[in-house]
Amino acid sequence: MDKYTFISVSPAATLSLGRKIGSKLPPGSIIAMTGELGCGKTLLTRGICAGLGVPERQVNSPTFIFVNEYTGKMPVFHMDLYLTGKEASALDSGLADYFHRAKEGVILIEWAEKIAAVLPEDVLNIELEVIAARKRRLEFSGPEKFRTLLEELKKK
Repeated sequence: MDKYTFISVSPAATLSLGRKIGSKLPPGSIIAMTGELGCGKTLLTRGICAGLGVPERQVNSPTFIFVNEYTGKMPVFHMDLYLTGKEASALDSGLADYFHRAKEGVILIEWAEKIAAVLPEDVLNIELEVIAARKRRLEFSGPEKFRTLLEELKKK
């Protein structure tokens, strides 16, 4: 499993990193984001979506509806599982059906730890951590299929 750490020094840096990620994601990618409230998951998602051709202003957290669908270079399915109680309720709500649709687009999951046991093995995991008011640590880990992306991110 390949790993990469990025230290973001501002919201603009997190957004820019997201754009870079989005511009390089192949169809079938699933991104599983974890981290405390306010660590930048939605901001990173907004950047990834922008890199996929989705206008930033369209991207907001689907906390109360669980999934937002966006149209860009490919379909983007943005999930926010903050209010999901446990894996069973997430599966009962139909979220697992999106994994079958991932082949045609990209799935971005906030609060992915809530369904970790049912996630496919080939996801890109991003753990976000608050270091200071405007500083975040982003830890990336993923299987071989994300090696090229992670190598690109390492280039400054």
